[in-house]
Amino acid sequence: MSQAKRLLVIDDHPLFREGLKAIVSRDPRYVVSAEAGSGAEALQLARSVKPEIILLDLSLPDGSGLDLIGQFKTQLPTVHIVVVSMHAKLDLIAAAFKAGAEGYLVKESTAERLLQALDAVAREQQYLDSAISPKVVQKLLEFSTRRAQMTDSAYGSLTQREQQIMRLLADGWTSSAIAGKLFITRKTVENHRANIMSKLGLKNLADLVRYAARLGLIDIDAMPE
Repeated sequence: MSQAKRLLVIDDHPLFREGLKAIVSRDPRYVVSAEAGSGAEALQLARSVKPEIILLDLSLPDGSGLDLIGQFKTQLPTVHIVVVSMHAKLDLIAAAFKAGAEGYLVKESTAERLLQALDAVAREQQYLDSAISPKVVQKLLEFSTRRAQMTDSAYGSLTQREQQIMRLLADGWTSSAIAGKLFITRKTVENHRANIMSKLGLKNLADLVRYAARLGLIDIDAMPE
């Protein structure tokens, strides 16, 4: 029998981590070698444990799990990452896959789907939770098509940080709220915002929202009237 694949579980809720560990323990092909409640702790553990699969929450006390995905991929190029999040919004799912995740599950999903996701990424395949609404899945497919056509677009000229801030602005976040979420100053957010508007040739926030919706970066149907 081949050696069990090592997992690193990252979530800031200890009880939820225990639940994930209990599910993983049902399958002898996988073993949780380490767990972390923050991004900084996870990065340190990853260097020593060298997991083959990471189960990652996107909402962590010291930053966004989206930013961690790229760091893990740099640190461990062959690692497989499955996002386990309470969020099922189009922009977050697309951003997670763009950053390098191979799987995406919502926290209300089933134990069976978690094991299916592990099996899929272990086979070098992608996995998208069937609990995610068909409407979101369809928009994600349309979004992927647009992405393939955006390589040389104005959006493609934005840095990764600018793209992240653009999505938050389009989703209704204020500069102060973004600063708090990303652990940067409000002035830095405003500078990024100015660069974004300049690069995209936009005049105001309404233009930015329309631009983001046209690219499929936000779920315009879910926005309040």
